[in-house]
Amino acid sequence: MDQQLQVFITVVENKNFSRAADKLHMTQPAVSQYIRTFEENLGVRLLDRTNKYVHVTKAGEIVYHHAKEIVGLYTKMGSLLDDLTNQVKGPLSIGASYTFGEYVLPHLLAKMKNKYADIQPTVTIANTDTIAELVKSHQIDIGIIEGQLKNEKRIGIQDFAEDHMVIIASLNHPLIQKNRKVTNKDLENETWVLREEGSGTRAAGENVFNKLGISPKNIMSFGSTQAIKEAVGAGLGISILSQLAVQKELQHGNLKIIQLLELPYKRQFSYITNSPFQTKALQEFIDILRDWDQRDGSFGSL
Repeated sequence: MDQQLQVFITVVENKNFSRAADKLHMTQPAVSQYIRTFEENLGVRLLDRTNKYVHVTKAGEIVYHHAKEIVGLYTKMGSLLDDLTNQVKGPLSIGASYTFGEYVLPHLLAKMKNKYADIQPTVTIANTDTIAELVKSHQIDIGIIEGQLKNEKRIGIQDFAEDHMVIIASLNHPLIQKNRKVTNKDLENETWVLREEGSGTRAAGENVFNKLGISPKNIMSFGSTQAIKEAVGAGLGISILSQLAVQKELQHGNLKIIQLLELPYKRQFSYITNSPFQTKALQEFIDILRDWDQRDGSFGSL
């Protein structure tokens, strides 16, 4: 059954039998036979075929969602059994929100690989809500998120580090050039360049607005931190980002922080898991997270 699931998942994700066969190193007729047998076993049609593409039926969507979860659990079970050999090795699937994933995680993975060469990490970078969903459905072993999840009881959440959020602007922005104190009214009237809804950075920005008592009317949404930095540098507006994400720009003088007594705003980085069992690879990665924070909670050395 696990092979049927893997073949089905690969066909759905590639939307084509030939491409799926190439990925699986199988012949196209063999892939087609797996799908036919799978549909017969379930007693329902999962895919509608055309000459070039396959389309997932409603039943197929249900099976695909659960198949991903089953395969994730099966992989984790195999890793836990491998751990009985007392070796730290095997796959480790990590998800991280953009700030941590892009600016911190690569350094931690390098340290882990130097110590445990046989760990095979795969990384998914997405916004906080997406990472939480992947953890809940057992598609990744651990997620690193920004801020907190609301009303979430299905997964374990553990804070491990503090992050500082700052308001940034281009060097020539009027608020940087002002000779007087920047007021909350000044900020409210500005164009803000923010991350999309569902992002931990967007949630932090909205928390800052509440703290300052402002309701900006002009908001532009971007799907990546790098795009926001480019937009701010080009003079499109101001933003609030993790100080981690703008360290290089601040050092090189490309962006500046708008100083306010209420800032920097502090939020938490947390990791989330969804299993009472942890592979040795996952345990070692969590230990690296904790150890690194104890040595430098400000992330300043990275």
